[in-house]
Amino acid sequence: MATHPPIRAAGAVVWRHGSREPEVLLVHRQRYRDWSLPKGKLDPGESGPAAAVREVAEETGVRVRLGPPLPDQHYTVDSVGGPRAKLVSYWAARAPADGDVSAFDANDEVDEVRWSRLSKARRRLTYARDVDLLECFAEAPPISAPLVVVRHADARRSEHWKGDDIERPLSAAGHRQSAGLVSLLAAYGVRRVVTSDALRCVDTMLPFVNASRSAIRLEPALSQEDANPKIVARQLRRALDGRTRVAFCSHRPVLPLIFETLGIEPVTIEPADVVVVHRHQGNVTAVEHHGRPPSD
Repeated sequence: MATHPPIRAAGAVVWRHGSREPEVLLVHRQRYRDWSLPKGKLDPGESGPAAAVREVAEETGVRVRLGPPLPDQHYTVDSVGGPRAKLVSYWAARAPADGDVSAFDANDEVDEVRWSRLSKARRRLTYARDVDLLECFAEAPPISAPLVVVRHADARRSEHWKGDDIERPLSAAGHRQSAGLVSLLAAYGVRRVVTSDALRCVDTMLPFVNASRSAIRLEPALSQEDANPKIVARQLRRALDGRTRVAFCSHRPVLPLIFETLGIEPVTIEPADVVVVHRHQGNVTAVEHHGRPPSD
């Protein structure tokens, strides 16, 4: 008997500072007559983080950038073929400015959005699983400074390339993967990119840089041939000490050096995979691994 994969969805606990306690943004769905957290299904080929940001914007009118991940929700829903598992990924996401919801327009799915104090939101939410998620949100630091590590996208084989290795380009699949990274990196609010000066790394990040108008720095010390531990460590410390969210793009042999400098266990990642390291007050609080975007 065939087993269907779980329905994938993503959302966020959108929050802002209140006078006495944090406030979180809730949505009311008239179809189900419930109060819940903003979330929705992933589009085909969409990453969880990108879907979370898109769904929050569609359901509340608020544009967010993601902070630390929260526990996934697993439950069963009715579907055409019978009961089916559903997996919903969540992140904490601080609302920009004052979290203005004036851009919200009631629609067929959501007819009201409301800011609620954390204690009041616990009582208003319809589902116990959402209350449990708020408890996890309340217990963990909701703010982080994500640092994103990217392995360059798929490149042409070295044995088939006659020129200098630094000029070895992406494959056709690699170009599609790099385009798929745009919404994922944007979900974390990346505003600066530091990349190896190898063409395959630069071209991995250019679609995002062009779409977001982020600053980009080419760093030879991140290259496969000229990796320099001291310079890599200095670049990472500079990123961690600042407030700007930074993405680093490098090569497989250099990634262990980056992970060691960040103080996390080595992560085996494929071309165009992304590792997001969350830190709070100098300590690593969470590490996420997102697989490569679809290249077909």
